[in-house]
Amino acid sequence: MLSPARVLQLVKIKDLRKRLLIVVLILVCFRILANIPIPGINPEALQQFFASNQILGLLNVFSGGTLSNLSIAMLGLGPYITAIIIMQLLTMISPRLKVLYYEEGAIGRAKFNRYSRFLTVPLAAFQGYGFLRLLASQGVLPRLGMAESIANVLIVVAGSMILVWLGELITEQKMGNGVSFLIFAGIVSGFPLMMRNAVLSYNQSQLPTYLSFIALAIIVIAGIVLIHEGERKVPVSYAKRVRGNKMYGGVSTYLPLRVGQAGVIPIIFALSLLLLPQFFGQIASAFSPGIGTTLSGWTNRFLSNQLIYGLSYFFLVFIFTFFYTNVTFNPEEVSKNLQRGGGFVPGIRPGKPTRDHLKKIVTRITFFGGLFLGLIAVLPILTQFLTKTQVLTIGGTSILIVVSVALETAKQIDAELTVREYEV
Repeated sequence: MLSPARVLQLVKIKDLRKRLLIVVLILVCFRILANIPIPGINPEALQQFFASNQILGLLNVFSGGTLSNLSIAMLGLGPYITAIIIMQLLTMISPRLKVLYYEEGAIGRAKFNRYSRFLTVPLAAFQGYGFLRLLASQGVLPRLGMAESIANVLIVVAGSMILVWLGELITEQKMGNGVSFLIFAGIVSGFPLMMRNAVLSYNQSQLPTYLSFIALAIIVIAGIVLIHEGERKVPVSYAKRVRGNKMYGGVSTYLPLRVGQAGVIPIIFALSLLLLPQFFGQIASAFSPGIGTTLSGWTNRFLSNQLIYGLSYFFLVFIFTFFYTNVTFNPEEVSKNLQRGGGFVPGIRPGKPTRDHLKKIVTRITFFGGLFLGLIAVLPILTQFLTKTQVLTIGGTSILIVVSVALETAKQIDAELTVREYEV
């Protein structure tokens, strides 16, 4: 984290201070959007619906808190994140996308992100229509005609695209990742209400429970920091090469392989898969009410069983951790790049042996990363079981996002300050 001296230095430098104020202004705009509701909401039915559905509570985390308010930006950045995930998966089957993402540098990544934004629009429309139908079936929204439904879908799609734009504006300020920053802001904005509810429900007999909750929260935060910062350093050496009158290489460095390589993406994968039958049920009900009711009934019975839901959620997160790590980290590409640059892992021959060596290491660290991420995902269920209360619930995913974004933002700001020290 940034020291007080670093924070003071950040405020003193005019350029960084200006960029920081722009980020703050964007976050204010985000919170305004998050509190402008779509018309016709039944607040009591909305509160009861979210209290009875844990998956929607977790999706509310990734929407930055906009979903629980049913704001015009209720879908948050979920469609954009889903679009990026789909595009990254397509790199496994499309050689053109693979070259664009991995080999064409900043220009290729810019095109890749543009395609992701195009894909966000139909995904937002699909998710918006399914979610509005789901809310209408629960009495949260009134039954709307086709014209009103299309208007509401267009509103929520526009809200999501505005958030994508705001996220990119934050990224341009080089103060952290814009998408992560907006999710971070939405989570943090809910902390005061959580603290208020905890204080109002407190009585002296619950003191051991509250102390246990605080101790567990500290342990979880320490574990997240440990996993987030944990990495396996694979030693890499470069052979000496003579070009003209100069000699290059002959140095030793290391290749950092992070334990938390997948981040929170596996949790998003798992949530999307668990909620997909419910969305399909609502869309199917528009054409066949019987099929839609059957699908919704199966989904509700599955979600109401805490044991089956928790085990399924843990298993999906664990599996998707391996899957997404294989998508984002390609040992074959890394070994080829090392060989092209004259690098090699000491004791391992270049080419296929290096690829197999890296794959073995990644598999080992991903196993423990997947177990940890699965535990983080089901942590709310565990805390409710241990504390026997709904008020004190440690949102492991929320803490994971907050801690990760705070650490990454602090590193990026520290790098900007360091650059200016060298310039001076």
